[in-house]
Amino acid sequence: MDIKRNGTSPSTPGPADYFTGKVRLDTPFKAEAPGRTGGAIVTFEPGARTAWHTHPLGQTVIVTAGLGWAQREGGPREEIRPGDVVWFPPGEKHWHGATDSTAMTHVAIAESENGSPVTWLEQVSDDQYLAKKG
Repeated sequence: MDIKRNGTSPSTPGPADYFTGKVRLDTPFKAEAPGRTGGAIVTFEPGARTAWHTHPLGQTVIVTAGLGWAQREGGPREEIRPGDVVWFPPGEKHWHGATDSTAMTHVAIAESENGSPVTWLEQVSDDQYLAKKG
């Protein structure tokens, strides 16, 4: 058993290559081999969001606070709230983040394939972010 104590790992800002706006990342867990699951607690300030991205083995997002938006390519922008669990299938191009007026925090969980849990793509434009349909 290994207990990761809250507050023992420093928070880091979300890199500008992968996020728009103010984002805080806390990465409290990553499985050791042969496991391949890792996760982050991600806090998005209003207007902040991920870039478009995919996951080779899918991603689960569990909203813990605030109000957010999630969208898959070609689909409508969906509102996500605390307690909602969002599944993005393998290879599905998507983004997620806070609404334009409310912060949002979620736990993101994904498995690595060939050492990587994510493929980052282009930034979500302001027009894409504010549009209700992708």
